[in-house]
Amino acid sequence: MDQKTQDSRQALSTTEALPDKPYLPPENLARLETHVLRPHGEPRVNPPDYSISVRSKFGTDQQLHYPGERRQSLRGFEDHYTDIVDFIVRATHFVWEEKNVGYIYEFYGMESRIVDDSGLQFGRDRVVANTLQAINAFPDFRGYADEVVWAGDDEVGFVTSHRAVLKGTNTGYSQHGAPTGRKVQYWLIAECWTIANEIREEWVMYNNTSTLQQLGYDVREKAREAGSLINWDSVLAQRLGEPERIIGHNKPAYLPPATGPFDPGDFLRRMYHYVWNWRMFGKVRDAYAPNLRFYGPSDRQGYGRGEYQAFIISLISMFPDLTFTIDDQYWMGNEAEGFTTSTRWSVVGTHTGPGVYGKPTGRRVYMWGITQHVIKDGKITEEWMMFNEFEVMAQILRE
Repeated sequence: MDQKTQDSRQALSTTEALPDKPYLPPENLARLETHVLRPHGEPRVNPPDYSISVRSKFGTDQQLHYPGERRQSLRGFEDHYTDIVDFIVRATHFVWEEKNVGYIYEFYGMESRIVDDSGLQFGRDRVVANTLQAINAFPDFRGYADEVVWAGDDEVGFVTSHRAVLKGTNTGYSQHGAPTGRKVQYWLIAECWTIANEIREEWVMYNNTSTLQQLGYDVREKAREAGSLINWDSVLAQRLGEPERIIGHNKPAYLPPATGPFDPGDFLRRMYHYVWNWRMFGKVRDAYAPNLRFYGPSDRQGYGRGEYQAFIISLISMFPDLTFTIDDQYWMGNEAEGFTTSTRWSVVGTHTGPGVYGKPTGRRVYMWGITQHVIKDGKITEEWMMFNEFEVMAQILRE
């Protein structure tokens, strides 16, 4: 092992090697609050190629142990990070696989906002507690970065959509019960907003239904148990109003014709609007390639437009008044190489149709998710969709 590799590994192997982080001046942070936390002001920059990406790192081990020279401006970040993808992957590895849980105090903000299947949580102490419990349940945990879609810079902050595959053996107590000794493998997507070496906001979507199935639990019973611990009528009454699409018996709006060069953001907004809100499921053929590969929660997989179309229809038929909203969106790439995108979205609807979640209950449901797409030649060739399916089941099946 050469000296450069040894130095690189030491930077993430001893807490003494971690330097103090320089923080951005208050006036910059005030600007961030306006334009990044709710990015409706000045736009973020989407990377025009894949020069900074998981695919450019030539393998997991090389990415984790040989970062090399800095490849983009990272004002406020620790010196050993080369780019934002390197930060996301190696910091996660350092905490989870090398068991340096206390490093969370370095790369999460004191008042970080975390949203997962359990709802909104505040503070890095909550992140520390959740991480400890997860590592205790799966001591041999391994994580593999599949993709990190990113946008932004060190002026307004970076947004990242980290898709990863996780493996482990349940030999410790978990929130679900006593050790089962079973091995699990599942994938997740975690979206973060990061500035100056700190994650300030995170939306993380685990494949909880798949994990429970692999551990041998009755998922419906676990969802009923979880749902009964919360007064959902009170919670949902505060955050769910009437779906906007049915106010005044209006039909969904028409969008103006697309103009100019191909815009992946505009392309996806149109697809979601016409397929999900207009229920024009035939538009799937316009937006998706014939050889589409689809991956969803509970280890769903599909091949081709017909299977994907059937999945969407089955989901919306359970919530016929469903309204789909895009909450955030960004991408990397270009027309020649293709685009890889990330879309965070939310849905409200009423469970009035039969389906995999059981007989209609008439209960209002809040659903949110993160979807990554691969777009080539103006068509979606891959889709990775994860949403809070376990929480949806908890809202429906609660006693």
